[in-house]
This record gives sequence, structure tokens and C-alpha cells, in this order.
Amino acid sequence: QVQLVESGGGLVQAGGSLRLSCVASGRTFSNCHMGWFRQAPGKEREFVTTINWSGTFTYYADSVKGRFTISRDNAKNAVYLQMNSLKPEDTAVYYCAAVNRDRATLGLATERTYEYWGQGTQVTVSS
Repeated sequence: QVQLVESGGGLVQAGGSLRLSCVASGRTFSNCHMGWFRQAPGKEREFVTTINWSGTFTYYADSVKGRFTISRDNAKNAVYLQMNSLKPEDTAVYYCAAVNRDRATLGLATERTYEYWGQGTQVTVSS
């Protein structure tokens, strides 16, 4: 019901910035909590940040707090991830995820909560 398309990934030097976007198709986007997850080579997928359906609540993993900012524009069916002060440890495939607010049984920092996922976009931070 919700399809997600991510963009904005690429190669950046340590200390640089990138802005990821996730555009959703489907008319229920405004009812969805949104999250960003990432997966580095050889590692499990991990939570990065989330924003609730109304944009009134955000939460960040400690590893990105103060450097990353999540935002959304429901009029554009989009969620964004502004990444500043990037580190090599941020290198990963970044995934956008969505879950209808009525189906969010688990916490928003838990990947099992989300039912829709984007294809992922590669972020590579060189040192």
C-alpha cells in the first residue's frame, strides 16, 4: 500500500554531509510513522532514527544523535535524513521504512515494527 523510493546516497569524505530523501507513493503516508535504518557490510541492520506520523516526535540512536536530523513533509509524501559530520562508521546502506500508526505494535526503534521498506541507498564515507 505504501511504496518507498530512496535517493541521495553517495560517496562523501569524513566530516561532510549528505541529505537522503524517501518519497512515498500511496495515500496513507500521512498516517505512517517513518524510520531510517542502516546496514553496514557484515553487520546487522540497525536503527538510526524515527519520526512519528504527525512529526511531533523524533528519536535518534545514540550513534547519530546531534549529527543527523530526520524530518518529513506530508504534503510531499517525503521523509528526509540530513546527515552532517559524517564518519566512516556511517558507511552503510540506508533504508527508509514505514508503518501505519494503527499497526505500530512495537516501538519505533524496532525494525520489526515496520511493514514497508525502501530499496536502500548506499552511503559511503571515506576517511
